[in-house]
This record gives sequence, structure tokens and C-alpha cells, in this order.
Amino acid sequence: MHILFVLPLAVGVIAGASSALAQNQPADRGELLFDIGGCTNCHTTREGPALAGGDPIVSPFGTFYPPNITPDAATGIGGWSDADFIKAMREGISPEGDPYYPAFPFTSYTHMSDADLIALKGYLDTIEPVEASSPDHELKMPVWPYLDIPLDLRVALWGWRWLFFEPERFEPVADRDEVWNRGAYLTLGPGHCAECHTPRNLFGALDHARDWSGNPDGAEGENVPAITADAAGIGDWSEGDLSLFLQLGMLPDGDFAGSGMAKIINNGTSKLPDEDRNAIITFLKNLP
Repeated sequence: MHILFVLPLAVGVIAGASSALAQNQPADRGELLFDIGGCTNCHTTREGPALAGGDPIVSPFGTFYPPNITPDAATGIGGWSDADFIKAMREGISPEGDPYYPAFPFTSYTHMSDADLIALKGYLDTIEPVEASSPDHELKMPVWPYLDIPLDLRVALWGWRWLFFEPERFEPVADRDEVWNRGAYLTLGPGHCAECHTPRNLFGALDHARDWSGNPDGAEGENVPAITADAAGIGDWSEGDLSLFLQLGMLPDGDFAGSGMAKIINNGTSKLPDEDRNAIITFLKNLP
């Protein structure tokens, strides 16, 4: 699973983009952002303690092990400052100055506001600390199907970032209303929906020429569907269809979402306030 603030005229729209979140106290807002981001889905194993490290993520570039994000000082993020957390989320750089692999969706979180990132960290700081270390990533170069070369791509990440990533915060679209812009912020930033629903190029970067058109080579080998606003995606879905899907996981044909999307709904979109869920629906039904 690119994205998010500007001034004068935009200030009013930005305030609207975060209005439902801003009405809550920081800790409540942090929990809501935590749910929108689906942090539990990646950072908790099926049988392990909450947020102490997740199940492996298998990709064409190897297997990635989501880390401990509890406030444990030794193995989690307990020793991180707010600035460390913002830099990690928005720029994809660790407190030690190392670049993160884009299996961590900083390419979407880069759009989030300082206030929302600090609120999110504030909520994570309330989680029970757990001392637990994740295994090292197991990386490979996907050149040919028969070639499986273990390697450390960390140095190459600086080149990848130069080619494919630039930190940016959400800029509301002037000719769109407050609801659409709020939906855009939630979808592009904390929700990081593009990370799964947009295909990637040979180097694992999002192919923005084909935004939202689905990904036949998604995480764990899943075929992730298109969510474009035309017949190839969800163009035939009503707003009611989308609302039921985001709350219950029910498709227009009566079937239910499975696999990774079921977790996203159970741990995330089903917990959203109606106004935020409706804002996301407005954005998706009116994609540019």
C-alpha cells in the first residue's frame, strides 16, 4: 500500500477535512486514526499480544516482518519522540536515520497532519508495552521467477526514494467541497487505500498512472480489485452498497469480503463515525 496542508483559502477546507477527527480529544482522535489505519492488521500476529509485531508479509521482494509498535522502550517505540514518530510516518526514516522499506506505507502516511500524527502516537503510548523483537526481513531480487537472491536492499532504498518518493502533505482540491476533501484525506492518508488498490511498477512503487485500478499481485498473492468510479470498479455500486460494505463487509450480490479486506473492515472501517465513512464514500464515488 502518495499523499497530504496549505494556507489562506485552503485553511477552511483543511479544517473541514479533519473536522470529525478534530471534534474528539487527542486520545480519542488517536484511537480513531488507529482504527482507520488498520494498525492491528499488520502489527499483531494471529495469536500474539496486541501490536507486538505482526505476521510476515510475503511480497515479490521478499518477506517483511512488521515490528513491535507498543511503547516498550527496548523493542518498540517507547523511546521515540513525537519528532521521531512524525519523521518515520511522513518521511519513512527511522530514528537512527535509516530508510524504511515501502512495505511500510509511509508513502501514504506522508499526507497526514502533524496534529493527527501526534494524536496517533498519543494513543499508541497508552497501549500495554510488550518486549518482543521481530525477525529480520528476508529479501530477494525478483528478476526472474527462478532467481531468488538474498540481499540487503537498504542502500538501494535511497535511490528508490529519489526516483519514487517525495514527502508531501495533503492539499485539498479547491473546486471540491468539504466532505469530498475530508474523504480524500482519510482515504489517501491514514486509510492508505491506494497501497493495495493501485498496481505497482517493477520496482515496487505505486503506478499512479493506474491509480485505484486494482493489483493482481497484491500482498500474499491476492488479486486486489479495482475501486475506480467506473464499471471496472465500483461505479455500479450505490452509496448504500458502499456503506454496507464498509460497515459489514457485504457485497452488492450478498456475498461477503474475505481475507485481508475482512480484517480492514472488522478492525477499521466498521468503527468509523458515519460522517467519516460517508466522506470516504463521497470521495470514492467521485474520484478525479
